[in-house]
Amino acid sequence: MHPIAFGVCNSHKRFQSLWIVTAAVTALLAALLAALLTLAGCSNSGASTAGSGGGKGGKKGMGGDAPVTVAVATTKDVPVEIQVIGNVEAYSTISVKAQVTGQLTLSSFNEGDYVKKDDLLFTIDRRPLEAALNQAIANEAHDEASLAQAQANQARDSAQAKYAESQATAYAQLFQDKVVSRDQSDQLRANAEAAKQLVAADQAAIESAKAAIGSSKAAVENAKVQLSYTEIRSPINGRTGSVTVKQGNIVMANSMEMCTINQIEPTYVTFAVPEAQLPAIKQYMAERKLPVRARPQDDSNAGEENGILTFVDNAVDMTTGTIKLKGTFANQDRKLWPGQFVRVTLRLTTTPNAVTVPNEAVMTGQSGSYIYVVKPDRSVENRAVTTGARVNQDMVIEKGLEAGETVVKEGQLRLAPGSKVIIGGRGAGATGGAGRGAGSSAPPDAGAGRSPGASPAGGKGTGAGRGGRKGRPQN
Repeated sequence: MHPIAFGVCNSHKRFQSLWIVTAAVTALLAALLAALLTLAGCSNSGASTAGSGGGKGGKKGMGGDAPVTVAVATTKDVPVEIQVIGNVEAYSTISVKAQVTGQLTLSSFNEGDYVKKDDLLFTIDRRPLEAALNQAIANEAHDEASLAQAQANQARDSAQAKYAESQATAYAQLFQDKVVSRDQSDQLRANAEAAKQLVAADQAAIESAKAAIGSSKAAVENAKVQLSYTEIRSPINGRTGSVTVKQGNIVMANSMEMCTINQIEPTYVTFAVPEAQLPAIKQYMAERKLPVRARPQDDSNAGEENGILTFVDNAVDMTTGTIKLKGTFANQDRKLWPGQFVRVTLRLTTTPNAVTVPNEAVMTGQSGSYIYVVKPDRSVENRAVTTGARVNQDMVIEKGLEAGETVVKEGQLRLAPGSKVIIGGRGAGATGGAGRGAGSSAPPDAGAGRSPGASPAGGKGTGAGRGGRKGRPQN
């Protein structure tokens, strides 16, 4: 019994010791936490004191004048333009093909050369076609000789027919006088009729010979045309492409493309605009020729080429809601190249005396576009405006703003309707009591003190000047 009681007492003592240690640790942690809270309270109090060290000026610093950059609304003549991406299209494209079969004996140009109309490009072996021409000429001479022979036969047979007719007439009279028999008279009459039919046959032979001559003449002309096809000449002024058939190869008639020629002086620029622009384009196009400008898309240093709008497609593309247009450009310096993408500007008209402001002055809200307008007392007004076209770095204001009014260009996020502003970004104490009462009615450069004091949290930068400690605003 005794050993068991002794073990229980030892356990109880150990438990009491552990509880005492735990209580001591808890008390120590509580004391440390209280000390930390005390230190934090002192720091906050110091920061508040420093932040309000500008006196009355410091209190106004939280809601004081906001530094902004402004601009004045001006008027200018603004062009109404449509800017899209288009591509250059050759004025005309020729696919050169052989029209006769034969061996290519000569290529008279190099790939990529500029050629003029009627310049010789290719030569095909002439000998087979020259022989065909000579044969056609010989056939024509043969037919002409046949015609002469038919005409001679007709002359002979006509003389014989006249003699036979006179004999038949004489014997008919003798038969009436009972001098000759009826059989003799009828025989001569039959001979006369046969002679007449022979003359008619000779006339038919003459007509046949004339027809044969006409066919021979046509064969000669065809042979001459086929012979002319052995020399392939350029039908336009333009630039040649790659040659697909080299000298010495056999070319087949109308079966292979030997090269292409693109006419690039002048040239087309094809582009598409939204169908909503079509009424305006038709209106201004009826009044005058509309100018079009184009420049290479990837070359910002390249000059613009000038042309005119010459084509409006006859239907709107229903899949894209756009309509195809073409501008014609002289392209004398050959800057525009077929297939090249270009930036196209179509000018419709010019709006005189339009009110413009910098693009960054226009803000967008839930109700649309608006602008902060600076009043004479340096307060701002939130004014809704209707914007128009964008011209370089300016925006056209169609409604809501007059020329000469001052608008905020930078710093709008610090503003609310009725806020006071400092023009030009001067006045470092606009966000807290900086220096000598910054944020009050002091001059913008009077409250800088020794530190800009731009931090709203106080610290060393805020209220570091003399005015920050004494709280005296500068008049």
